[in-house]
Amino acid sequence: MSQFEFLRSVNIGQYLPTASPVHRLDPRVRLVSYFLLVMALTFTRSPWGLLVGVLLVLATLRLALISLRFALRGLLAPLPFLLILALLQVFFNGRPDSGPVFFTIVGLVVGLSDIGVALMLLARFSTLVLALSLASYTLSTGELTVGLGYLLRPLARIGLPAHDFVMMLQVSLRFLPLLAQTAERIAKSQAARGADWDAHGGNLLARVRRIIPLIVPMFLVSLRRAETMALAMDARGYGSVEQRSSRIVLKTTPRDWVVVVFTIVIAVGIVILP
Repeated sequence: MSQFEFLRSVNIGQYLPTASPVHRLDPRVRLVSYFLLVMALTFTRSPWGLLVGVLLVLATLRLALISLRFALRGLLAPLPFLLILALLQVFFNGRPDSGPVFFTIVGLVVGLSDIGVALMLLARFSTLVLALSLASYTLSTGELTVGLGYLLRPLARIGLPAHDFVMMLQVSLRFLPLLAQTAERIAKSQAARGADWDAHGGNLLARVRRIIPLIVPMFLVSLRRAETMALAMDARGYGSVEQRSSRIVLKTTPRDWVVVVFTIVIAVGIVILP
């Protein structure tokens, strides 16, 4: 039944309480650090900067006591899309050609610079997925809500719905594993009723045809779950008051400030490295 284990390929949205030094940091420090790291990985143009980012993410996973094999498994789901994007970069790279030319297809020249750009894109997006997964592994729903609420409190003072934004973000993240679990149940039910779910048979078109029957049930289940959650939130008085209180009071320590300064220095270094 391994072809039905969709949840194993969706790591984003899963929280792993390993009680590591990373988990003991202030939630605001973790949020700011992850945000700076993601921004640095997004805007860096240097392969050396990207390498530093990769090493930092892997070191943080190790420090957070997260299995590297488990974290890398989360790359399996987006890997086909990343490979397609990298292939498009090879043939439609907008930068001028430099270095040796490998081959030419229908007037499209593929050289060393094209391969380098494709590898950079593949490494960048893979590292971003790992960084987002790391944030999910080390931030619980409560910590995410409270931490973002504190960080976005200035926006609430000028009339922006900061708390609604936080709620929308955490619901979106936590729904990903639920969607994968729902897909598993629907696929098993269809297979029990005679549907062809042989993961190793058929070409790409046949595999796409097996996925299409999942779409309508997934939409129906998702809409029903969203309606149930909306009714539950309304029954509990969500949105009845403008200023919501919290029983958790966050306090920073010298260790938290050291981590923030270290992350700022590393993020700036990733961006400015040649």
